[in-house]
Amino acid sequence: MAGFSKKDEQFRDYALNAPPLKVLLTTCMPLALYQAMQQIFKILDALLASHIGADAVSAVSCLSQITLMITALGTGLAVGGSIQISEAYGRGDDTMVRQRVATVYALAILVSLVVVAALIPFAEPFLRLLKTPEDLIAAGAGYFRVEILSLVVSFFNTVYIAIERSRGHARKILVLNLVIIIVKLAMSAFFVYVLNGGLILIAVATLASQMLVLLYALVTMPRDEGAFRFSAGSVRLSKDSVLPLLNISFPVAAEKMLFAAGKVIVNSMSGMYGGLTVGALGISNNIGGLTTSWHTGFTDGAAPLISQNRGAGKYRRTLQLYFWLLAIDMAIGVAGIAIVTNTLPWLAKIFAQSKNNFDETFCQMIIAIHQWEMLGYITLGINAATLALLLGYGYTKLTMLLNVARVFAFRVPVLWAFQQFTNIGAEAVGMTMMISNVCTGLAAVAIAIPVVRKIRRLAREEITPKINKEETI
Repeated sequence: MAGFSKKDEQFRDYALNAPPLKVLLTTCMPLALYQAMQQIFKILDALLASHIGADAVSAVSCLSQITLMITALGTGLAVGGSIQISEAYGRGDDTMVRQRVATVYALAILVSLVVVAALIPFAEPFLRLLKTPEDLIAAGAGYFRVEILSLVVSFFNTVYIAIERSRGHARKILVLNLVIIIVKLAMSAFFVYVLNGGLILIAVATLASQMLVLLYALVTMPRDEGAFRFSAGSVRLSKDSVLPLLNISFPVAAEKMLFAAGKVIVNSMSGMYGGLTVGALGISNNIGGLTTSWHTGFTDGAAPLISQNRGAGKYRRTLQLYFWLLAIDMAIGVAGIAIVTNTLPWLAKIFAQSKNNFDETFCQMIIAIHQWEMLGYITLGINAATLALLLGYGYTKLTMLLNVARVFAFRVPVLWAFQQFTNIGAEAVGMTMMISNVCTGLAAVAIAIPVVRKIRRLAREEITPKINKEETI
């Protein structure tokens, strides 16, 4: 049985021994750029939809939250698999790495098949079950079906990228993503501006770009070197192999699904202020993503690093990584507020311009919502850094608690209170987002304190980590 390749051994040594700040920046920066480009990709998609019309923007904004609920299945599996693989990688157990890599890929295929069978034939009833407005179903049902196919492909792609990320292949992910974005945008622009196509063709372009990643993965996986090479013979679907993985993955999937479901509820509640409010909130979220996507990229890169160092028993070093990450994420939040403060009117005007006219009401609605939402950038940075620490230690139940509270404790009840007890209009949606994001950051601090104390005790006692068991506080 082959061990780690030379390149994988080199990265493992680098992750465990190089200066923490250097490791964070070199490993996470390409992933942050990847996430930032993904966000730009979403914004350009929204701009293409705005060229079709404001109703198309609202349909895409509403359905995107529903597709995120489904994506959560693949994301949860990818995060759980990445944590387990990174931990075994840090320990130096190449046999366990090989088995976990193969098993995660096999589970991704099974999840994809279940989603196709369950949702493609019943797309419209599923959207009605989620209280999607009938006019948005009429505008976006076909778009949603094609998006489901894209999501099925992306389940596998998400797992592939997560495994590559745990190996430190951040630049590879970045380059691959650049190719995807260029192909996607070129096809979308051709479909919308040349063929005057609708939402379905935008979804087709997304599917085509996702297929490129899938083909690349299928070609390169069998040719890989060492323990990360996929081998069907290494798949372990036994109870002892699958249950520990699901124990970590399920809270992540549930968290992201509930978080997206909460956003669907918020979208539905926002409709009280008029149909365009849903689109304006979606645009506001996209603008915020220009900053928070950097947080996500650093979280994606830092969590495997923390897990690897935990697997190697370097608990003190995991805290060093966390505190440096906290400083970086807060700095990103400060920079985001400064930049968006000066560019918000310009960004809003871009989204309010369709091929037919400029919608001043829509523009002002975007500004009114986001001028409040952006005040939570810094606390969202605190939350992102804390999530990386929790994920790195396998505390996925705590990440679920934190993100579910963000929507169902700090967002939905607050918006309900605004609607019931005030006469504030669409601006209340932005105020709700700000309150939710600030409270989430404060909750992250409250959760981080006992976790940090626990890790410091582990550092003093030099306890050997247990790979398959989640720590409890």
